[in-house]
Amino acid sequence: MPLTSYQAELLKIATSNRRPDSYLAGGAALHLLPTSIRYSNDLDFFHDSVERVAQAFAEDREAFVDRGHRVTVDMAQPGYIRALVERDGQATKIEWAHDSAWRFLPCVFLEDVGFVLHPMDLSVNKLLALVGRDEPRDFLDVIHLHRAVLPLGALCWAAAGKDPGFSPSSLLELLRRRGKYRPEDFARLHLAQAVDLPSLKVSWLEALDKAQAFIASRPPQELGCLYYSLSRKVFVEPTGLEPAGEVAPHFGRPGGVLPRILED
Repeated sequence: MPLTSYQAELLKIATSNRRPDSYLAGGAALHLLPTSIRYSNDLDFFHDSVERVAQAFAEDREAFVDRGHRVTVDMAQPGYIRALVERDGQATKIEWAHDSAWRFLPCVFLEDVGFVLHPMDLSVNKLLALVGRDEPRDFLDVIHLHRAVLPLGALCWAAAGKDPGFSPSSLLELLRRRGKYRPEDFARLHLAQAVDLPSLKVSWLEALDKAQAFIASRPPQELGCLYYSLSRKVFVEPTGLEPAGEVAPHFGRPGGVLPRILED
């Protein structure tokens, strides 16, 4: 679990304040995965309404202060609050923010963490983050997700459902502009392992080419979905060789929805 001990302590304190509409998301949630390669510098709590942001911040601040932590607000506006939480020389930034309630799946509950955005939604959000900003940390995260969670093509296909302003092809075209980094770009990141930049470049180019082929193979009526394997009970990138009915499209909605298997 690539969290600092202090981040883990704060998450445990705030666990009881988490709800399906007030959940951990962003880099810290993504890097709860045991195979993650980097540490997040902050904690991000997302909320389904502007009003919920203020309420959750007040609850969390009270919980932190009651346990001897100092909370210093750096920015506060409707729907977004950023603060530094610190004690005994340790500190981390925490953000409380409003985000759309539209997602593919409901949040999941983890002990000592609380409600967390589902890994599929975290993955789609991270891909959209890389599209919108050229950050080395996002690039590393997307390559990790491509290898360990869901291939790049399937992520692009689903991301067009999260943000209908994009098509899978337009997302892929923007992603082709990413990946032009130097070793020093990764020096400021807190990594669990060293970066092999030539290997990353090869992996990225291969991922882009495979994603383009996958996008071209998909029927337009399924645009914006994830794909769920009924036999394996996991989300997959279909190859087109599966038996009929083996892979089902899974579309998002407000609050998310669990895959349903219909019996004959």
